[in-house]
Amino acid sequence: MAKRFGNNFNVGGFLNWKLKDNWIFGVDGDFIFSDQVKENSISYLMTKDGYIINSSGLYAQTSTYERGFLFSAKAGKVFHFFGPNPNSGLMTTIGAGILQHKIRIEEKDNSVPELNGDYKKGYDRLTNGLAITEFIGYLHCGNNRLINFFTGFELTQAFTKSRRDWDFATVMKDDKSRVDLLFGVKFGWFFPIYKHAVNAYYIN
Repeated sequence: MAKRFGNNFNVGGFLNWKLKDNWIFGVDGDFIFSDQVKENSISYLMTKDGYIINSSGLYAQTSTYERGFLFSAKAGKVFHFFGPNPNSGLMTTIGAGILQHKIRIEEKDNSVPELNGDYKKGYDRLTNGLAITEFIGYLHCGNNRLINFFTGFELTQAFTKSRRDWDFATVMKDDKSRVDLLFGVKFGWFFPIYKHAVNAYYIN
């Protein structure tokens, strides 16, 4: 991922179900975005000076961004070594799902025919595949139900391939397999819904 893009950000949501014995099952969905793109997939359209000429013979105003998503189903457990109650403690999870990313190309006036409609797909390098995600961190469930959060370190390994039939920049089909890695610090705030009275979970 670092060869094609720079640092990125993820924002999303999740739905977890925690059993009485602190096992966790759930689903996650994250939107991936950044304005850092290292690979110049539209160099094929540029002049020697690095500009793209639009249909009016003027310099086109183009921008490229990273866009993608990560969806996964996961399972894990909370180990109550510390925290205000048995619902809190060290949380570890592992998940499996799909990672997808591409280069989003924006052209201000839509005046470059090569970047309109389906032609743009020849430059976006759409890539996806199976992803495995691990997380380890701290889960906090407040006694008053108001302060509930988790934070920790997350690592994702994705086994991906290009999903486009042709890459216009390289004038060939990209059929190579990739291993895309993502890692970083993750933080989330959540709203718990208890099936029974909260105090029932705090009895040792």
